[in-house]
Amino acid sequence: MTNLDPDLIQTIVVLGATSAIAKAFIRQCCNAQTKFVLVGRDEEALDAIKSDLIIRKARSIETIVADLADCFRAKETVQAVMARCSRVDLLFISYGILGDNAEALKDNVLTQEIITSNFTSVACLLSEFTPIFEKQKTGSIAVITSVAGDRGRQSNYIYGSAKGGLALFLQGLRHYLSKYGVHVLTIKPGFVDTPMTSAFKKGLLWASPEKIARGIRHALLKKKSSVYLPGFWKWIMIIIKLVPESIFHKTKL
Repeated sequence: MTNLDPDLIQTIVVLGATSAIAKAFIRQCCNAQTKFVLVGRDEEALDAIKSDLIIRKARSIETIVADLADCFRAKETVQAVMARCSRVDLLFISYGILGDNAEALKDNVLTQEIITSNFTSVACLLSEFTPIFEKQKTGSIAVITSVAGDRGRQSNYIYGSAKGGLALFLQGLRHYLSKYGVHVLTIKPGFVDTPMTSAFKKGLLWASPEKIARGIRHALLKKKSSVYLPGFWKWIMIIIKLVPESIFHKTKL
């Protein structure tokens, strides 16, 4: 059922609904047949998204304020979601923190925050949702990871390792849920112009959240297992992964 078809009633659950990519994706999926359950930490931002979706004539919008990075409340968060909908046609996860690799090397609490936000908490939430999708025997799961997870680089290897671990987790989850007819999409964006990257100098490789959202929607419609966005990042990362370590160590990447 989950094909983002405007003629079908469907429920989309978004964890990290206030992120720039999530907001762009939500707007692109909104129609009179779509029910949204939006989860995030910022109540005011969630209310703003809800108001926008009402104007766009979404079928219904529910919001839940929760700290998604709190692993100990993963079960509680999922229970709150399911109390607001009878099924999940699409689970979209789009949250995390970039963190400061240099600062994290001085304080392991920061290292833990980066890994927990980008990997551990997401894995806990997905583990809570897995039995729901098993029972449904249908639906899609789409999760934002990053091209940074394809190879460890000195500038962001803590963040990259968390995203890489998440990509591997999704690969296993995709294998597990395939027998239940559930689609799992791994999304690997490159550089995206969002508030999280506001301090970075932008260039030709950067993409807007709207462009990334269009790519996600297309990948879901095509039932892809994974997608690099924009698509040219697939070839960039193939080259980067092929560089021998003896040469890679001489770079400043």
